[in-house]
Amino acid sequence: MISRREVLKSAGVAALGAAGGLSLSGLAARAAETITLPFGNGERELVKYPGKRPLISLTARPPQLETPFSVFNESLLTPNDAFFVRYHLADIPLDIDPQTYRIDVKGLVDKPLSLSLDDLKSIHDPVEIVAAHQCSGNSRGFFEPRMAGGQSANGAMGNARWKGVPLKAVLDKAGVKAGAVQVSFGGLDGPALPETPDFAKALDVDHARDGEVMIAYGMNGEDLPWLNGFPVRLVVPGWYGTYWVKHLNEITVLDKPLDNFWMMKAYRIPDNDCACTEPGELAKKTVPINKFTIRSFITSVLDGDKVHADVDLKLRGFAFDGGSGIKEVSVSVDGGNTWQPTKLGEDLGKYSFREWTSTANLAKGDHTLMVRATGNDGKTQPDKPLWNQSGYMRNVVEVTKIVAV
Repeated sequence: MISRREVLKSAGVAALGAAGGLSLSGLAARAAETITLPFGNGERELVKYPGKRPLISLTARPPQLETPFSVFNESLLTPNDAFFVRYHLADIPLDIDPQTYRIDVKGLVDKPLSLSLDDLKSIHDPVEIVAAHQCSGNSRGFFEPRMAGGQSANGAMGNARWKGVPLKAVLDKAGVKAGAVQVSFGGLDGPALPETPDFAKALDVDHARDGEVMIAYGMNGEDLPWLNGFPVRLVVPGWYGTYWVKHLNEITVLDKPLDNFWMMKAYRIPDNDCACTEPGELAKKTVPINKFTIRSFITSVLDGDKVHADVDLKLRGFAFDGGSGIKEVSVSVDGGNTWQPTKLGEDLGKYSFREWTSTANLAKGDHTLMVRATGNDGKTQPDKPLWNQSGYMRNVVEVTKIVAV
């Protein structure tokens, strides 16, 4: 568990002001190096926050941290200290007492609840699910033409084993009344300015009660990290991270759809099969972003790497989608002219990253590697990148250029 004292100790800062408040900017320590992401204006600092190794800094207030892509070759489960961080609002909680923490369940329910962490854990036996977590704008920096928003590469994602209580069990304890339409969720992070709309998201009531959506208090066998939602967060398997509310403290059952800024204006995609428009065009109609598109990556070599020619080169990576599960992954070492099947690794569940492996023997010279996944629902990745005005849901066939010497 993390406390204010532990934040102070690990950050190496002192309390500021008469009230003993923490300085958000004082929590980050700059690393001695930078990293250049593979697109224009891609130079970024590496910074270290409490509980995290040096990560790529996108913004400081609030902290938005991207996972260096090399981390994904370490393990199929992304280490907690390397897991990406994304906040919407600048006033993030720095002082959380697990003993007094409460989750209020209210709205269209028979019995409103105010749950302590112990209360929450007593409602249902612990459940676990391995699920990928991904920011809607993951890989936005690769879009052409570029658009506003965090210019991340492919590191605003991760895969973890989440532990917690099914949201359904909590809603059932409160008793959802007839006429319920949606369930909304709020967290402790808030706006720094009064005119900024507070962050809240909603799921349709049937989705909220599907038994898979979870109130998680554990991540990869440990408590949730502070910057990933301690002490509890919402986990919505297969759906983009905007719904995965951190520091969850409010659940409200609604008799009509939530009509706030974050549902009606933000995080919306074109309402068509590809969620895309022609570059530079606005969508005529939009819907809230929802399930992941299918993606796959090569992790064992990075763009620009030099490898040995005329020997077997071990290739490795992973694929994931919105919950159908991965059926197959193919790899090309000649720029897409020919494709060969790969071997799939252990199946950790339909929402998890799925490892793939292969080998290639490359002659001296330049080589263009590509990887393409197909889900159990038959969906695959497009050969050319799709575009939308917000830079969401990129899932083009990835290209890695290497040199054999």
